Amino acid sequence: MAKVTFMGAGSTVFAKNVLGDTMLSPAFHDAEIALYDIDAERLEESYLLITALNKNINEGRATVNKYLGVENRKDALRGANFVVNAIQVGLYDPCTIIDFEIPKKYGLRQTIGDTLGIGGIFRGLRTIKVLKEFAADMEEVCPDAWFLNYTNPMAILAGYMQRFTKVKTVGLCHSVQVCSEGLLKSLDMSDKLEGRIETIAGINHMGWLLDIRDKDGNDLYPEIRRRAKEKNATSKHWDMVRYDYIDKLGYYCTESSEHNAEYNYFYIKENRPELIEKFNIPLDEYPRRCVNQIANWKKQKEELMAGGNITHNRSREYASHIMEAIVTGVPYKIGGNVLNNGLISNLPAEACVEVACMVDNAGIHPTFAGKLPTQLAAMNMTNINVQLLTIEAAHEMSMEHVYHAAMLDPHTGSQLSTDEIVALCDELKAAHEAAGYPIF
Repeated sequence: MAKVTFMGAGSTVFAKNVLGDTMLSPAFHDAEIALYDIDAERLEESYLLITALNKNINEGRATVNKYLGVENRKDALRGANFVVNAIQVGLYDPCTIIDFEIPKKYGLRQTIGDTLGIGGIFRGLRTIKVLKEFAADMEEVCPDAWFLNYTNPMAILAGYMQRFTKVKTVGLCHSVQVCSEGLLKSLDMSDKLEGRIETIAGINHMGWLLDIRDKDGNDLYPEIRRRAKEKNATSKHWDMVRYDYIDKLGYYCTESSEHNAEYNYFYIKENRPELIEKFNIPLDEYPRRCVNQIANWKKQKEELMAGGNITHNRSREYASHIMEAIVTGVPYKIGGNVLNNGLISNLPAEACVEVACMVDNAGIHPTFAGKLPTQLAAMNMTNINVQLLTIEAAHEMSMEHVYHAAMLDPHTGSQLSTDEIVALCDELKAAHEAAGYPIF
């Protein structure tokens, strides 16, 4: 009987999707499911939901247990075969508020702040502090388990685990699965969806759709480029930054425009408000989403439970398919975040990259992607610089490297002086410590 431990089980909607998927796999009908969180109320809500889901879609065959608090964490992990990580250290209040409001005092605006930028750096640091504890526990009580990380900042967290712990780690994101489908639908090319052939490689949230062909092998990019340029010139829409990537860099990337708007020097400039309007950039988007989710949670919870009649259809999330492939040996292809080690030849070996991986009962096997077009590798490097320095800062507990990461962040460095960056980092560090979420 396999054991699946879900860290951050208070993320009820996501826990439903991943664990519902898992229970729908015949290989996991009788699994032991361990739900772990430090929030008693949210843990109980998820426990009730997953227990009901187990009864409704799995005839109650799985065993569902809950574990509250740090003192019970080892028991939640003990003997696990798979550990799914979906924690958010510090939540919206206080930590996301801190990550957005203090930078605003310096004139630094963000959209999402969970992957790169000053928000991504500090989110990564406070989360690695917790992941160090997870890793120590896992090395003791489930040393052979796979750690399936969904928490952002993906490349920073997965990269840290892969380089500085013994835990078998892969980073997983939703954006690879939906990248080309969303693009083709938005350009009225849905007739090209079936049987399409594609290649994606790069880094998390900036993986590149390097090649896309229809079922007959015809290159779709010429028509994609033509339609994307025309759409950006004639209408205001939700994906203008990535369409500008297609026009200026030649290729589309995996994560949304609101994310990519803050991963570079180009679009968010304090003295250029017309660019915000031109590219339809939603500043403060993530805090807005958080406020709406919190406000709507009670209604959403009632809808999820559906009076106890909760059900589920298997999703496209990778986690259950990875677990199934490892247990059964039936191969499955994913887009995974792994250490580079030459997989992308013009990116650093120690970078965490996102490439196609095959999964079977021998584990997760990344595939060779080769050399990216030079301009795409250069775009990735502006992000990798920040990721590597943040990882080094966490490993060495070095504020110097925190400063370095922020200085080399494209958006932060293009807006603030070095002295301002140091002052901002010091203020953020102090604010997180005062809130009870230190970065070291």
